[in-house]
Amino acid sequence: MAPKIVCVAGPTACGKTTLGVLLAKRYGGEVVSADSMQIYRGLTIGAAAPTEDEMDGVPHHMIAVADPEEQWSAARYAQAAIPVIDGILRRGKLPILVGGTGLWMDAAVRGHGFAAGSAGGRVRKELEARLAAEGIAPLLAELREVDPAAAERLHPADEKRVLRALEVWRETGKTITAHNEETKALPPRYDAVWIGLRFADREDMKALIDKRVDRMAEEGLLEEVRALLSRGLPRNATALQAIGYKEFLGVLEGTRTEAEALEEVKLRSRQYAKRQLTWLRRNPAIHWIIWEKDRNFAHALQRSTEILSAAGVC
Repeated sequence: MAPKIVCVAGPTACGKTTLGVLLAKRYGGEVVSADSMQIYRGLTIGAAAPTEDEMDGVPHHMIAVADPEEQWSAARYAQAAIPVIDGILRRGKLPILVGGTGLWMDAAVRGHGFAAGSAGGRVRKELEARLAAEGIAPLLAELREVDPAAAERLHPADEKRVLRALEVWRETGKTITAHNEETKALPPRYDAVWIGLRFADREDMKALIDKRVDRMAEEGLLEEVRALLSRGLPRNATALQAIGYKEFLGVLEGTRTEAEALEEVKLRSRQYAKRQLTWLRRNPAIHWIIWEKDRNFAHALQRSTEILSAAGVC
């Protein structure tokens, strides 16, 4: 039997951090973050990393574990998170995976099927140089020659996955399509109970996102970006391409005002939340808790308890 874990998912600003802590305190659990920006050291305000007060004494893992210049894939995240999850289970605690990066959560729950290939290594750098010089079209044509199924499946705008597919082929001699087919039938490493949070009215979600962005600015997002640059972080570093950091980098470079950056961050955050929901809705295992005007965490905790009890989590 696969060990049980809990996954709390949802779009940005929906209350995942709070519910994760409440569940951890009720069930004697520990939180494992599944957020593609919270893994970076120095990204606190813009990544909405939980504060000590928000953690409320609950151990949190996979936060601030990477240098801002590093590139992390879903596979790399899973390979780092799985030993953490297994360690929590060995201690007799309940792992609670909390985050909005659905691909990373899926990879950790699945626990296998990571195609070989050193993402961020020599081959990736060569492919990125070609992308910068020639654009995506010739790379997609090359992929079409060796892995037509992947080329058909991937949109030209999805440059990262096109590069990844070529990287796997060049380094292993096996297509990423073949690899995916081989691992599709394998059972997941964990028996995950999924709880999703979202708003009934998307306008309420947008309003909350806008408030969060305003609060980030008040807490010093611009100063956080300036501090990252003062440490010698290059402007093209992965971390500085994140929503919030990229826009406020423009303020420091003089290409936009702080007010313009704020509006851009709000827009990009709302768009990102929509993409998060699109991804999560493909998962039929998610038990959705739907917020009305306000987020009622007492109700969410009660409903989550009912879901977990029915799933045999005690």
